[in-house]
Amino acid sequence: MSETETPAALLRGAGLRVTSARVAIIDTLRTGQHQTAETVAEQVRSRVGTVSTQAVYEALNALTDAGLLRRIEPMGSAARYETRVGDNHHHLVCRGCGAVTDVDCAVGHAPCLEPAHAAGYEVDEADVIYWGTCPQCREGRDS
Repeated sequence: MSETETPAALLRGAGLRVTSARVAIIDTLRTGQHQTAETVAEQVRSRVGTVSTQAVYEALNALTDAGLLRRIEPMGSAARYETRVGDNHHHLVCRGCGAVTDVDCAVGHAPCLEPAHAAGYEVDEADVIYWGTCPQCREGRDS
C-alpha cells in the first residue's frame, strides 16, 4: 500500500466504496501497525463517531480481501492488521508483552523460505513469525 496515496484513492483503486469508516481504518493502521480489530474500532469511533464493531470487522475483511491490508494471526493472540502488504515481510512477536515488529525477509529470494518438500504446491509466499522476548521485557526480567 502506498503511504502517499490517499485512503480514498486506494479504496477507489481497489474497486471499494469510499466510506468514512474505511478511510478512518486505513488512517488508523497507517499510524499504528499490528492493531487488533477492537483497537481499530475504538480509534475509528474516536474519528467518525458511532460505528459498530461488526461494521469494523466487515470493513477489515473487505480491505484485507482487496489486498489493502494484511491480517496476521500470532498463536494465542487476536488477529492483527497492518497496511504493509505485498512485500513478503515477516514478524517478530514478544512472548512477554505480545508486541509485534516487522522484520524484512529472511534470506534468499521471495518467498524467502522453501519447504523441504512442497507436496506439489507452487509456493508463492511464506508467512513466518519469529518468537522471542523484546528488549523492554528482557530489561524488566533482568532488573
